Amino acid sequence: MNTLRRLVFALLCLSLTSAWTREIESFNSDWKFARFGPMPDGSELAEPKGMEKTAYDDSEWRDLDLPHDWGIEGPFRSDLPNRTGKLPWAGIGWYRKSFDSPKSDAGKRIFIDFDGSMSGTEVWLNGEYVGEWPYGYSSFRLDLTDKLKVGKKNTIAVRLDNKPESSRWYPGGGIYRNVRLVKVAPTHIDHWGVYVTTPIVNADEATVKIETSLAGQSSKAEIQHEITEDGSDKVIATGQGKLSFIKVASPKLWDLDSPSLYQLHTKVLVDGKTVDTYTSIFGIRTIKYTANEGFYLNGKLVRMNGVCQHHDLGPLGAAVNVRAIERQIEILQSFGVNAIRTAHNPPAPEFLDLCDRMGILVQVESFDCWYRKKADNDYARHFWEWWERDTINMVRRDRNHPSIVMWSTGNEILEMSHPEEAWISQMQTDLIKKEDPTRPVSFGGSKPDAAFNGFQNTIDVYGFNYKPHLYAEFREKNPDIPVYSSESASTVSSRGEYFFPVSDDKFIGQGGYFQVSSYDLTAPNWAYRPDIEFEAQDKYPWVFGEFVWTGFDYLGEPTPYNKDKTNLLNFTDPAERERMTKELAKLGGDIPPRSSYFGIVDLCGFPKDRYYMYQARWVPELPLVHILPHWNWPERIGEVTPVHIYTSGDEVELFLNGKSLGRKQKGVFEYRLRWDDVIYEPGELLAVSYKNGQVWAKNSVQTTGEATQLKLTADRNLIAADGQDLSFITVEVLDAKEQLVPRSHNNVQFSISGPAEIIATGNGAPTNHTSFQSKERKVFNGKALVVIRSIKGKKGNVTLTAKSDGLTTATVKVRVK
Repeated sequence: MNTLRRLVFALLCLSLTSAWTREIESFNSDWKFARFGPMPDGSELAEPKGMEKTAYDDSEWRDLDLPHDWGIEGPFRSDLPNRTGKLPWAGIGWYRKSFDSPKSDAGKRIFIDFDGSMSGTEVWLNGEYVGEWPYGYSSFRLDLTDKLKVGKKNTIAVRLDNKPESSRWYPGGGIYRNVRLVKVAPTHIDHWGVYVTTPIVNADEATVKIETSLAGQSSKAEIQHEITEDGSDKVIATGQGKLSFIKVASPKLWDLDSPSLYQLHTKVLVDGKTVDTYTSIFGIRTIKYTANEGFYLNGKLVRMNGVCQHHDLGPLGAAVNVRAIERQIEILQSFGVNAIRTAHNPPAPEFLDLCDRMGILVQVESFDCWYRKKADNDYARHFWEWWERDTINMVRRDRNHPSIVMWSTGNEILEMSHPEEAWISQMQTDLIKKEDPTRPVSFGGSKPDAAFNGFQNTIDVYGFNYKPHLYAEFREKNPDIPVYSSESASTVSSRGEYFFPVSDDKFIGQGGYFQVSSYDLTAPNWAYRPDIEFEAQDKYPWVFGEFVWTGFDYLGEPTPYNKDKTNLLNFTDPAERERMTKELAKLGGDIPPRSSYFGIVDLCGFPKDRYYMYQARWVPELPLVHILPHWNWPERIGEVTPVHIYTSGDEVELFLNGKSLGRKQKGVFEYRLRWDDVIYEPGELLAVSYKNGQVWAKNSVQTTGEATQLKLTADRNLIAADGQDLSFITVEVLDAKEQLVPRSHNNVQFSISGPAEIIATGNGAPTNHTSFQSKERKVFNGKALVVIRSIKGKKGNVTLTAKSDGLTTATVKVRVK
């Protein structure tokens, strides 16, 4: 159909139709998939020609639904880089799908929306090239209209080229986020075409500013707006026009404790007939940053107790799952997190939806590098051609989210050591402020000179990576720029591992089997224990918060056992760089770790000891006293075994088998209490915490008996039959008194009955190479995790069973409805 005929037909359809409706269809199901190039087993498979053609025979290809991460399927391979998880994510992947276009598509504009595909995406429809998008973290839209066969069968083909050496951490591979078809009238609201801000907010009234962008504009088009509270059909305010200011009486503010949301329903009419509708979720709130005080939310001073998060979901990999993301946020909130930095890329839109609803502040970050590369095939090769489109898409997609309070243009950018290149930072800031003038722009600065060489003047708020010693100098030389820690601590530890002797030397604490001690004193050269950041922020309260590296362990970057040459990028001092070069050389051959040690919780979401250190600081109203280490040390009888205590109280008395080992009070800038000369004997350690002279909290650890039984605990015993909902089931090895046996590593087999399937298992050990899809798993220091998923459309009772030689079998029931 030529352009004129298409236009005539569209006008005819419009005249005959009383109302158009925007159609948004999930495009996730019934794909065919095949891999080429580097294969999971290390072999090479040549890429055939003509796979974009409609007639290509894909009958032998694998059937699957999206989102899909081909890398997490493994296997782990010792010859692959541990910095990216030792998983075979690099390679070429093809996805094909045949679908019917109904006759009702005639006259409409038809788009395909990708929330993210990793990476180097190219798309064909019916053998004709549609478009491309290289950056694996960008959301993008392609127009299918002119190549669609209306009323007939159509075939779409998607090629991904996930190049090796393109990432410094595990990126995943595949169409790992959601895909949709969007069908609209010729005159319609543009992609992300409704922009909502709240320029005036007070207790009595808020002004909501709405800017609407139309595509295929008609001079007769009218725009109408209605606002409802989220979850309600009652209209509370109305307006009209491309630029509209609407008053909302007695607004419910979006806040951390009460994240109230509103819905904006925008309607486009031509000749009195509705041709498009569009719903936007937004919140009413104010933000302000000051150099001398910090961050204000709705006029209230708020400290950002934040963490950095990579995008993977542990044993589930990179494929987006709403419940898995929600669980991560729940765990983070449980120890006081109120802010997340999306390191180092735009996140999935579902993540931001959840942050809106759960009350989390967010810094959205665009890039890990600009044009100076960190890895051979990273974003640097696309920067000049694509940075503007990627940045615009990031901001336009996400600027209505009330949870977002900052943008970041990059992390530890190499250009920052070159003051003559500060204009590159400024041009990105200018573009973001053009698209969204309501939020500040920042970056994560690891180069000390960037704080003083002019780069600091190209952004609104300055983020330091691991530079608490520079806070005072920065304030002196930059009195008007708000400052925070964009990355802090980078303490490393393995859950439940403790090595002796205990030392404050941050390089001590690496032990056998490539684990790291959980005394929370060990850190890479550029980093430090949490106490140091706490002290700096208490000395300089105008530092408005921190983003700890990291909230969760993540796949890849197993520092300090990371052979990644990009570790050297952290060093500016030549002598320190040379020392690190020698340390990397010492690692020699096969290094088994495949995931990080940085997390406050491990890869499965199980708290490490540091969890309680941050909880004591960030949730001071919670009565808390935590003891480390565990007390199972038969080989250490009579030897010094230090005991550390984290508490939200101000003093603690420690007892060993009923005998007091002394009462200690926190000093100034003291965040843990230490008994470094405890002589080990089996029995019970009891800690009694006091606050203002009164008993505040009690806790104890005991020497356990031998392992006798398994225990299964589901985080949710009721899940939806949508084929997406999950239950995360904790596996524990207990003694006869139902105490966790902390040094147990029993092998456990899992089976399931009912309308659900086991989709992942894990144990939090950074060195474990058992497939995440395995139904057999060793526990790590007493714990493991099983993830089960409902089967779409099937309801009923599910029973998960765990068996291990010599232990009592355990079951847990989950209902699918």
